[in-house]
Amino acid sequence: MFTATPDQVQLVFSILVIVVLLHVFLGACAYSILLERKLSAWMQDRVGPNRVGPKGMFQPLADGLKFLLKEDYTPLGVDKALFTLAPGLLMLPAMIGFVVVPFAGLIDITGLVSLLGIAQANTVYQVSVVGADINIGVVYMIAVASLGVFGVTLGGWASNSKWSFLGGLRAGAQMISYEIPMGLSLLAIILIAGSISPMVIIGGQLDGAWNLMQLPVAAVIFYTCMLAESNRAPFDLAECESELVGGYHTEYSSMRFALFFLAEYFHMITGAAFFTMLFLGGWSLNPFGGWDLPVEGAWWMGLIQFGVVAFKMFLLVAFAMAIRWTLPRFRFDQLMRLAWEGMIPVSLLVMLMVSFFLFMGWNDYMWAGSLGCVAVIYLILPFMPQQSDPNRRIRLIGSRFSPVEGDPSREQLSKASSG
Repeated sequence: MFTATPDQVQLVFSILVIVVLLHVFLGACAYSILLERKLSAWMQDRVGPNRVGPKGMFQPLADGLKFLLKEDYTPLGVDKALFTLAPGLLMLPAMIGFVVVPFAGLIDITGLVSLLGIAQANTVYQVSVVGADINIGVVYMIAVASLGVFGVTLGGWASNSKWSFLGGLRAGAQMISYEIPMGLSLLAIILIAGSISPMVIIGGQLDGAWNLMQLPVAAVIFYTCMLAESNRAPFDLAECESELVGGYHTEYSSMRFALFFLAEYFHMITGAAFFTMLFLGGWSLNPFGGWDLPVEGAWWMGLIQFGVVAFKMFLLVAFAMAIRWTLPRFRFDQLMRLAWEGMIPVSLLVMLMVSFFLFMGWNDYMWAGSLGCVAVIYLILPFMPQQSDPNRRIRLIGSRFSPVEGDPSREQLSKASSG
């Protein structure tokens, strides 16, 4: 009679976790669009989608049918292979990135394995609710997140359109620039945890305070970079309609365009899962240390832990949507200046502070070091090179409001205005 080892049970359970969560996240992408439309309608004091189904709940199904039935148009002169491959290259990193995120601790399923008749005698079967429990999870996360730039850049280049090409270049420069402060803020977390294993990072926050409490500056940097990596407003310069028609996906239609659209939301959901793991303690309920949910428990404890993680992800996604409908879009030079002259130096300062505090043994006072970093930034900011006022009024030479002496049209304008 066949009996399963704990490793074999963990392998099968991890495959089930990947399959189930992949479908859950794909459904969440569709309804995240509805959530954003409802949230934006509430913020703008209007109704929003309310026709398809009760309270508009079937609107994502109608949108999906619309994309399926639209013409899948391919312009002349495109690189057909790369043109078709680019949406998948953007969607794929988000779809495989979440597998290293623990959504719950160790749950005991010995009763289920015994019920199936494959349990070994006197063996306890505990499984991790994670797709791949690997000790290099953070390195995997960084490597996978950096692949998204290829889909955007190739989509813009293969479209045989100058607007798409410029949008792809913008997106590539933006995503590469913001990966630097994101990696530095992650390095600060790795230094505190002393490991690149996701379970160890969450365990350190269960035993102490959340990293959000200890390193709030690093948390703000990571969340901002997460928005930039997802091309979310106010960092959506790669596809700003007012300047580039539609950016890197101008020439796309039907389901190929829908993949670009869904990839943005999938990246946002995966980024929320990473932020929850790195800064919000995973399934932790106490941000200041002390009593908390255990790492090990029965199956119902695993459901509670999963619910806590899902709720935190929901709040982070909703907050990203609120930011989109609150803040105006940056100019591209402002966006790049923010990364290179703002976030990269600040993230380096935070990393140096963490290294110094760890060397001195002040692990429990990282929050004080973060406040010190804010104070240092506030003190040296007046001595840094300042950008000219981007909203200054520029006089248009020759207009009726700023005429030029000797302009032959000046008298005509004066007569027209007086007559």
